[in-house]
Amino acid sequence: MRADRALSAYLRHVTIERGLSAHTVAAYRRDLEDYVAWLAARGIDDTAQIDASVVAAFVAERASAQPRPASSSLARLQSSVRGWHRFLAREGIESVDAAARLRPPKAPLRLPKALTIDQVEALLQAPSPEDPVGIRDRALLELLYATGARVSEAVGLDVDDVTRDEGLVLLRGKGGKERIVPVGSFARDAVSAYLTRVRPGFAARGRANARLFLGVRGAPLSRQSAWLVLQRAAEGAGLSAHVSPHTLRHSFATHLLQGGADVRVVQELLGHASVATTQIYTHVTVDALRDVYAGAHPRAR
Repeated sequence: MRADRALSAYLRHVTIERGLSAHTVAAYRRDLEDYVAWLAARGIDDTAQIDASVVAAFVAERASAQPRPASSSLARLQSSVRGWHRFLAREGIESVDAAARLRPPKAPLRLPKALTIDQVEALLQAPSPEDPVGIRDRALLELLYATGARVSEAVGLDVDDVTRDEGLVLLRGKGGKERIVPVGSFARDAVSAYLTRVRPGFAARGRANARLFLGVRGAPLSRQSAWLVLQRAAEGAGLSAHVSPHTLRHSFATHLLQGGADVRVVQELLGHASVATTQIYTHVTVDALRDVYAGAHPRAR
């Protein structure tokens, strides 16, 4: 099959059948369009012409590029190539998986950055309790920290996804997977204040929609706007460290484990498919224990 047609078929597959997010599909598209262009420059325009040596040559060339790509970028590139060739073989488009022997580089362990509990408190207190935008911002930040939600999950919430009486929220994660997460009293109160005092006024300025978090003109709050909400709060709290929406997710997981939560419970709350993904947070708590030990034990040093 022509490489460009095979690529289009694969992108339809991951979008429709696998239900991957637009962000993930866009990353696959960038990687594989780069791969297809590389193949075309070498006179390869049909997937039948691709074998293991071609795949290896592409990966080796990209790995040795200057400036040297980050290991995470190279791992994602290889994952894209492996997924495409696996699809071609499984669908019978090609008889052999040309990337079957390709093994992704082992990415270095990067511990997630988490805020201290005091820093989170300062962050959550930063938005003004009197200003309508501040009330909305406080509700968003409280909900992010209370549930460990990804920012895309939070801005994608509908009003009916939050049951304030029962203290639960329905989050829709990667691949359309749903999970129900408890919501603490602070977040429930903040969301109630926003729904009662602010959202009706925002909603009246725009078209009717069911989204929980709205901008001042009544349109659903975007991921970019949620990022700005966090940046404003971080500045207001005087936090010098880099703070992103994922920082609150990391802090949520780390604080739960430090408080004695089981790693598999945290896995369920975060919506991780594998407990191995969640276990990175156990390294954070071990580091915290090591610091306490080093400072407290008379013969630790």
